[in-house]
Amino acid sequence: MGRALLSALTLALAAASHAAAASPKSQSNAINDYIRPYVETHNFSGVILLAKRGQPVFARAYGFADVERRRVNTLTTRFHIASMSMQFTAAAALRLVNSERLSLDTPVSDVVVGYPKGDSITIRHLLTETSGIADINGLPDYAEVLKAHQTPQSLVRKVQNLPRDRAPGSYHGEEHSAYNLLALIVERKTGLPFAKAVDQLVFGPLGMKDSGIDDDSPGARHGTSKGYQPEGLYGIAAAERIHWSAKTGNASAFTTAADELKFVLGINRSDFLKPELRALMFDPATPAAYGWFKSDSSRFGQRVLSMSGRSPGFTAAMTYLPKEQLLVVALSNIYASAPPEMVEEIAALALNRPYQALSLKMSVDAESLAGLPANFQFPKKFYQPDAVVRVGASDGGVSLRWPSGDVSVLIPTARDHYMDRAYWMPVEVVRDAGGRISQLKYGSFVGEAVAGTSS
Repeated sequence: MGRALLSALTLALAAASHAAAASPKSQSNAINDYIRPYVETHNFSGVILLAKRGQPVFARAYGFADVERRRVNTLTTRFHIASMSMQFTAAAALRLVNSERLSLDTPVSDVVVGYPKGDSITIRHLLTETSGIADINGLPDYAEVLKAHQTPQSLVRKVQNLPRDRAPGSYHGEEHSAYNLLALIVERKTGLPFAKAVDQLVFGPLGMKDSGIDDDSPGARHGTSKGYQPEGLYGIAAAERIHWSAKTGNASAFTTAADELKFVLGINRSDFLKPELRALMFDPATPAAYGWFKSDSSRFGQRVLSMSGRSPGFTAAMTYLPKEQLLVVALSNIYASAPPEMVEEIAALALNRPYQALSLKMSVDAESLAGLPANFQFPKKFYQPDAVVRVGASDGGVSLRWPSGDVSVLIPTARDHYMDRAYWMPVEVVRDAGGRISQLKYGSFVGEAVAGTSS
């Protein structure tokens, strides 16, 4: 499928740093021009929405919801949103706190009786991802978990008796299992299946008619787009199907860009959440909590709120700048991690700030292939601790092999410079003065060449 889909690919992609204010085009045209190369290289297919002060100022759909049936994406197409689902789970739990059916300091064991050491974990710990419970995504058989229907109870049972990663109270990364447990708690407190509970607590009150929780209900027709994954340099193929119930609470939701706007507007309503709960949600003391990341941005001169997610066949991202009440949402049915970068650059463009257009090449130059393959040792704090990754050449291209066996295709951007297509991370092969490969830069990490592995 990949080669056939490349017929519309524009071979010459602009490479430059732009300032929106200097362009004679309208801002809408400039945004569309920025997005087009991502679409043409099959690194984005979906919907982009830009809203200012609650009003959409740019909303456009791209690509196909179903390539094989030539069904195009529209503004009403529903997308799975992976970890952005945590926002809805957090909102449902906070609504129970809002109505005093729960407290942030309620121990887990008060709701899920018999949960191991549940008296030391609170609702607050789960919402702020500081529970310390073992994470289901790290299980050796997690791929098998995704192949079968699950419930919040079955997901919780998978990890509840495992040793904890740490004592409750500190953040060390995304806790998927904490949000599986929150889904079970929401069920227990409402007496409803999680999907119906979230509809009652969140989607219904906010008028989010195109949103829901995919729990593999028999006969359910969610009307979501079909998911795809990168194949080769610029192709795509159908993504492996999973049971979305296996991600209940942490990545099982689907929505539209318009409903995401309704959600952001709705959580600021006093009749939805009390002011003190909203303040907690956006408290800078918790940089990752309640389904949001909060960071001080020197680029925008303010604290920026964001969230993103990836699950087989889908990638989603959003960023919100409170000062301008500017929201950018990108929902894609391609499992390529471009959307987080896209929403930030579109936000910059919308504020007439410099932004970086996409720059990709169709082939790797011969000089970049010299010295490959080569292995690189990365430090313990790398995405895969102490990983040795291998960069090699095949069929005229370059790829990166992870210790897990997964392979990332590297798209060339300049000599010895690439973009990891799977994770949308910049990669650079570093050479010494004699042209010999010495290091590999992967994002902000540096791996040292392992002696005797290049040829």
